[in-house]
Amino acid sequence: MKYFTKSELALWLGSMLAIVVSNIFIGEFAPVSLAASLIGVTALIYTAKGNPIGQGLMIVFCLIYTYVSYTFSYYGEMLTYAVMSLPMAVFSFIVWIRNPFHGNKSEVSVNEGITCREYIFMFILSIAVTALFYFVLKFFNTANIAPSTISVTTSFLAIYLTFRRSPLYALAYAANDIVLIVLWTLAAFKDASYFSVVICFAAFFANDIYGYMNWKRISARQCAE
Repeated sequence: MKYFTKSELALWLGSMLAIVVSNIFIGEFAPVSLAASLIGVTALIYTAKGNPIGQGLMIVFCLIYTYVSYTFSYYGEMLTYAVMSLPMAVFSFIVWIRNPFHGNKSEVSVNEGITCREYIFMFILSIAVTALFYFVLKFFNTANIAPSTISVTTSFLAIYLTFRRSPLYALAYAANDIVLIVLWTLAAFKDASYFSVVICFAAFFANDIYGYMNWKRISARQCAE
């Protein structure tokens, strides 16, 4: 408990409480969705600290979220996490472990050195990935294809920046959270049990915003040292 600040504990516990309450008292109890949400929000608080444990938990979250997406025929989300997010979470976990700050295995070395050329490459690659996934999603008659396609773009940018250890990863994930809030709100109108997933991504959004701010603080401290 001493590892986290009081504000971090409040954010984590508040997010957990909101997720549990929404899952139990709103709509049908969905234990699988609840497990995914609790693991995901815990992964984010560790990730906000630059701790590789966050990426380890994200691997578990990707596995469960893939299944949840499948149950609602959100093949876009299912394929995004199974084919893209899950492998990149594994690679990010390995990269973070191999790049500790001054030998501190609980804190990754922040990378602020991404060049303009690499950003251009990243955006071009994200467009190519989005175009490819669009036709795949269309083939599977994916529900709500527009937000599902946008989710592919934001997810790719987020996992790429996470892999590269950039503080901007959190802003990309925050953008993806907004898309997913819209996507699962549409699902919740048809099945109230999925409202817990909406609350999950609202909590994710708050954690990702904090993650960006904390990574900037970590970056400044690491540069000073």
